[in-house]
Amino acid sequence: MKYYLIAGEASGDLHASHLMKSLKNIDNEADFRYLGGDLMKAVGGTLVRHYRDMAYMGFIPVLLHLRTIFRNMKQCKQDIEQWHPDVVVLVDYPGFNLKIAKYVHSALQIPVYYYISPKIWAWKEYRIKNIKRDVDELYSILPFEVDFYEGKHQYPIHYVGNPTADEVRVFQKEYSENFGQFCQRNNLDERPVIALLAGSRKQEIKDNMPAMIEAAKTFDGYQLVLAGAPAIDDDYYAKFVEGQPVKLVHNDTYALLSHATAALVTSGTATLETALFRVPQVVCYETPVPWFINFLRKHLLKVKYISLVNLIADREVVTELVADTFKVENIRTELGRILPGQPDRQTMLQGYDEVHQALGEQVAPDQAARLIIRSLSL
Repeated sequence: MKYYLIAGEASGDLHASHLMKSLKNIDNEADFRYLGGDLMKAVGGTLVRHYRDMAYMGFIPVLLHLRTIFRNMKQCKQDIEQWHPDVVVLVDYPGFNLKIAKYVHSALQIPVYYYISPKIWAWKEYRIKNIKRDVDELYSILPFEVDFYEGKHQYPIHYVGNPTADEVRVFQKEYSENFGQFCQRNNLDERPVIALLAGSRKQEIKDNMPAMIEAAKTFDGYQLVLAGAPAIDDDYYAKFVEGQPVKLVHNDTYALLSHATAALVTSGTATLETALFRVPQVVCYETPVPWFINFLRKHLLKVKYISLVNLIADREVVTELVADTFKVENIRTELGRILPGQPDRQTMLQGYDEVHQALGEQVAPDQAARLIIRSLSL
């Protein structure tokens, strides 16, 4: 069968590449054409446009590149029409993908499947109308989305498992390095580790890391190890860690979490990864204009939490220090409560067990591939 996939950013490229591999394992004649990235290209098929030419985040960048965005969308529509695939598979990236779904559904009558559903439960819930109208099958990687889509909006979806849980399981199965070897390889001493996961974007790092370091460095007997993000150069980190008791470990986050005693983590997938490695954590996320962010959380945002851990558990498993609660003294206090010997540590680990159970053991791309092919074969 012919599969047309659209992934508009790096995470989508990763998840789409895994889905493509799973589809090929079932469908020997799978033919792929896609907007995506290098990981998808490595699997095979035809790369029409790289996500680097599509990914504009924030109001001003989008406004400045409107002409390019509209041109990309027009070319994508034309390319789908000319190639006429058996199915269009959209991967996250809702701003672009939902517009493509509308066109494909109305003008071409080609099935539209969505892998990694848009997070409309947090923002822009009105998009459910578009999804109901234009998306034939939706595959979710977050278990609480089932109740949101099916219970609240009467739109049936498929929970297929969580890719992050898959990746952690594979890593833990293959990783055999002990703590001493890890420390030696990364030029660390052998004191217990407090891991710092300060985000993957420069602005996140700039906003969060100084307070994280200031709070954590007061704990005697621990070494602070910063997880370097793949796209961030050492020179950028240097301005924050110079003169501070912090060591930088690059492109080795899973190994770091395998050996960490506790962690300070910004919001995002990293909070879930930390939980899956059973490392007690404090979620720290600095925001501009804290009072305004608090107003948005209370009156406009649709979710009670910002971390995936708490969203999946539907309760506060990990402490979230956001907006006006993001303060050095608060970070220091909460970190102290989850170190060895403190009662909050065991309570958090028990909460992690709930999260792991909720995620299940399904391999997300394999399950999604089976459902996609079964649906197309009906």
